[in-house]
Amino acid sequence: MRRQFPPLTALRAFEAAARHLSFTKAAEELNLTPSAISHQVKALEDFLGTGLFRRLHRSLALTDVGRAYLPPLTEAFDRIHSATADVLGRLYDGPLTVTMVPTFAIRWLVPRLGHFQALHPEIEVRLMTGVELVDFEHSNVDAAIRYGNGDWPDVRKTLLMREELVPVCSPALLENSPPLKTPSDLKHFALLHDLHRPDEWRMWLTAAGAKDVDPDRGLKFQGSALALQAALEGLGIVIIYPALVEQDLESGRLVIPLDFQLPVRSGYYLLYPEDRADDPRIQAFESWLLSEVPKMTQEQAAMSRQVETRISLNIE
Repeated sequence: MRRQFPPLTALRAFEAAARHLSFTKAAEELNLTPSAISHQVKALEDFLGTGLFRRLHRSLALTDVGRAYLPPLTEAFDRIHSATADVLGRLYDGPLTVTMVPTFAIRWLVPRLGHFQALHPEIEVRLMTGVELVDFEHSNVDAAIRYGNGDWPDVRKTLLMREELVPVCSPALLENSPPLKTPSDLKHFALLHDLHRPDEWRMWLTAAGAKDVDPDRGLKFQGSALALQAALEGLGIVIIYPALVEQDLESGRLVIPLDFQLPVRSGYYLLYPEDRADDPRIQAFESWLLSEVPKMTQEQAAMSRQVETRISLNIE
């Protein structure tokens, strides 16, 4: 039978405070308050029946007992950390499974995924698509990319990008059509809707001052991928984020017929459980995603200059 063991939280508080000779710095390291550190140290001193610190006017000093106690505790915590890292390493050897909304996967991530594979050939990425919330605890999903305002509870979330809503369409749609020079001219065209985001046309038209355009008219689709395909086929005009159609804009398959852009508060976020924050696969994927966003911004700036020329040619 093991002898009585002091509370682990008290040992951790003492070890951190002894290394720093500061309750304040120990509190910062352990994400506690200085008073909580002081309370835990006092509990450990009561358990041992001896003092571990000499509390001076503006500093701390270890007693002889505290000085002798610190090295084996530091070694023990280092060994625990090392053993845990070994276990996590074995757990994180498998594929990195990431789920995301289909349009983001097809239009933004997959064209860039080769960059990640070149940087991290040791990480096997498994992509899944979906729009529903992810139950990380009861699924084999490691991370998710979702669109929203960042209010998902109990997960770590990293904002990847926010954008502006813009209308896009096939240049063929503008041929032999009524003029499209102002937002109000949209009343002569079919609007294409993503049923997952039913209010985007309404928001854009309101902000653009097009009060005479019915925001609910037109064709409706279960997902922006279908709505985009309809736009490519010349069936109407869809409201979208430029990052999702940058290749189509660069090639001229789609154009931006009106230059009004509506900034939105929502964005695309990378989500993963708090207890997977040390997963080296997720860390690598997150760092790569964030490195790709500035590249996207630069590409869009150049693309916008090209698109302005196409717009003028198509609507004048």
